[in-house]
Amino acid sequence: MPSVLLTESLAVELGAREPWPVDVKLFQPYDVEQILLPDNANCLAVQAYLKMCGLHFQIENRSNAEFMSPSGRVPFIKCGAFVVSELDPIIAFVGTKGVSLTNDLDNTQKADMRAYMSLINTVLVNAELYVTWCDPTTLNEVTKPRYGSVFPWPLNHIQCWQKRTQVLKKLSILGWAQKSLDEVYSEIESCCNALSQRLEDQKYFFGDRPTELDGLVFGHLFTILTTPLPNNRFAGIVRGYSNLIELCKTVERMYFDRSVPEPST
Repeated sequence: MPSVLLTESLAVELGAREPWPVDVKLFQPYDVEQILLPDNANCLAVQAYLKMCGLHFQIENRSNAEFMSPSGRVPFIKCGAFVVSELDPIIAFVGTKGVSLTNDLDNTQKADMRAYMSLINTVLVNAELYVTWCDPTTLNEVTKPRYGSVFPWPLNHIQCWQKRTQVLKKLSILGWAQKSLDEVYSEIESCCNALSQRLEDQKYFFGDRPTELDGLVFGHLFTILTTPLPNNRFAGIVRGYSNLIELCKTVERMYFDRSVPEPST
């Protein structure tokens, strides 16, 4: 068995070193009628990262993208013979091709970047899951209709129940399922405050060039700002940080044909 695993590992390493193909596809749920806040944020973060790297890809919307993914999470890319899901593995895969956004950073800066990425994954990701699957109003008015939209009755109800059970189990293990909605919003406020203090008045978190941290922040904050929810307090917290809004506008202007909504007055 070890020799087999070693052979497979070498094959992946050698294959990954091949040039970036022109027909790379990024798979995600349908973004108009199906995708939910957490998945949309993850998909947009990966899109931003690949665009920052200057790597070409095509978006493939599939109703069963979640079930096609090797990890059960979206998005995932198909690059030649390889299928890689989620941002961190995709970053590692792209790195094997000699493409990196952090070559100009020293070890301390790289550690700092990873710490803030961990903060986002610990706070914003879990907060998005909580609001989507635990807040009763959002669950009934947004989550259930959208998540179940691609399944026939009664499978739409069954799939929603299974997904919610899975998310609640994860949040319970992490200590988030026991939080109140006010406590979740307080966590979001603290996270945004930490990101805002780190960004200060810079164009990007580490100067004039974007890193995967900028892509990750853009993916989550842009999605929070542009996703209609029954309670707009989530987006309201983000709008309180003008430099984070400006970062979203910069990334949108440089890499996307989208517009960031102006903060309400």
